[in-house]
Amino acid sequence: MNSKKRINRLKEYMKEQAISAVFVFNPDHQFYLTNFKALIYSRPIIFHLQEKTAMIVPGLEETHALEHSHADDVLVYYEHPGAGRDETSHMEHIRALVKQNPDSSKIGVDLAFIPGEVLLYLQQSGYQVVDIGQFIYQMRFIKDEEEIHMLEQAGQLVNLAVSKSLAQIQAGITEMEIDAAGNAALFEATAAQYPDSVIDIVVMSPSGLKRSIMPHVFSNTRKIEAGDVIIHSRQVGLNGYRAELERTVIVGKPTIEQEKAFQAAIEAQQRAIDLIKPGVKFSEVDGVSREVFEKAGLEKYAIHRTGHGIGVSAHEQPFLRYDHHDVVEEGMAFSIEPGIYIPEVGGFRHSDTVLITSDGCRLITEYPRDMESLLY
Repeated sequence: MNSKKRINRLKEYMKEQAISAVFVFNPDHQFYLTNFKALIYSRPIIFHLQEKTAMIVPGLEETHALEHSHADDVLVYYEHPGAGRDETSHMEHIRALVKQNPDSSKIGVDLAFIPGEVLLYLQQSGYQVVDIGQFIYQMRFIKDEEEIHMLEQAGQLVNLAVSKSLAQIQAGITEMEIDAAGNAALFEATAAQYPDSVIDIVVMSPSGLKRSIMPHVFSNTRKIEAGDVIIHSRQVGLNGYRAELERTVIVGKPTIEQEKAFQAAIEAQQRAIDLIKPGVKFSEVDGVSREVFEKAGLEKYAIHRTGHGIGVSAHEQPFLRYDHHDVVEEGMAFSIEPGIYIPEVGGFRHSDTVLITSDGCRLITEYPRDMESLLY
């Protein structure tokens, strides 16, 4: 990860905007800038940038931060006696760092993530607080060669996991068992191919006519039955970068309504994949998918955007939404996933991860999308 290049770009922006210091709370922004990402429960972790970079971390993350972060300094606060230092709160480090700035200067923060008490402290201390979170998001829009390579590796793993999960589908198996088959293959392949690597999994297999119309629900112990619609949704993150693959399957013979909805979902996704390329508006990609649902008389069941950016975060900007009118650029990565959710019929959504090329897009996820291949 080229942290130095990203930090220098952020420093240039700070200079242009006359920002004297930056505090970043979003863990994914922190990872993007420093290569450090920890599990955050009740102990805040903060990235600080002035002349030098620093990570403010709790004592139990000190070794982790020293080993993995590319920050110049690691500032630690402790919650146990005998640590040899007095700082017991992240706020003590923040106060000390803030005092290094001229009075009434600008301090940049990611407004969508900064805790209210820190924001109030900065404002009450006389500093002008400005948002730098959106600029960091925009830095993340375009993936560099290293990021693209990592996305491709994640794509290979998610392809494997989905194929192994779907191969297990039959009446009598539970949603959790479907997920477990792919997980087992994923763990084995990652251990063999990527030593000392970290994987992160998001997987759901809501089944049945009631559960499949809820786009985001955890898998449970419900047993698959004949006539079920199942949306198997899976993301795999490898060393911080994620790819997504989703397929809708039908157990048994589909009804006429299910066939219609299934075909509409396939066509809506294909239309978006065919259109997306540099210079096309995000809203136009969303629009061509919605046109398919409108022609089928199913538009009221299309209750979410056509897709989202993907990379460090499970869902990240930019979004393929009807009201987002900026344009696609080469190097962006998206999950393209138009879906419809029809009561008493089922939910229907395929998702694939694409990388934007100079003249279109390239899929890094692969699994058949036609109905014949997805009937069980």
